[in-house]
Amino acid sequence: MPGIHEMAKELGGALARTPEYQALKTAMDGADDDRDLVEIRNRIQGLEEQFEVALRAGQEPADDLKETYATAAEELQSMAAFQRLVAAQSNFEKVMYKVNETVAKGIEEGAQSRIIIAS
Repeated sequence: MPGIHEMAKELGGALARTPEYQALKTAMDGADDDRDLVEIRNRIQGLEEQFEVALRAGQEPADDLKETYATAAEELQSMAAFQRLVAAQSNFEKVMYKVNETVAKGIEEGAQSRIIIAS
């Protein structure tokens, strides 16, 4: 019987071959190749850093910073490449949820077994 790490590696390989992961990888690559999307993500990251600086200084972020952030976030959410990425992430998360449920069920069943497997 293969060791636990080998089985985990096999599971990872199987997950990488799922249509949901392939769609996620394609969506991530597409998002990375979309200049407009990369630019707005970088802009949002810069705005988030400004928020962090204000909050660390014990200050409320300025209203114009909040408005600029909200506008940038809306722009990002309206982009087709971002929407594809979010949808692909959601679909892959559903697969991972089912996998985790199955692993948890296996752990539960294994805990009830009297057979001990050496690692």
